[in-house]
Amino acid sequence: MAHHKSALKRIRQSRKHNQYNRQWKWLIKRATKAVRRATTLEEAERLLHEAAKIIDRSAARGVIHRNTAANRKSALARFVNKHFAAPPVA
Repeated sequence: MAHHKSALKRIRQSRKHNQYNRQWKWLIKRATKAVRRATTLEEAERLLHEAAKIIDRSAARGVIHRNTAANRKSALARFVNKHFAAPPVA
């Protein structure tokens, strides 16, 4: 266990930040899963928009890096576009 006041304070801060980050990461996972479970294009696009907002907000608050946020949004958009693409007409 830490013996210095500053170390004890740091432990308290780390616990608080860890709890905060876990909540945001849980929101990101939940929003991502919702997009992947969507059954219609309209529903997927609406959920994609909501997920992008959550991902952007978490990046702005320092929970995830901004490049990670961009990669996650891009992957979700690619999934929606590929999954709900119209079949080629022969």
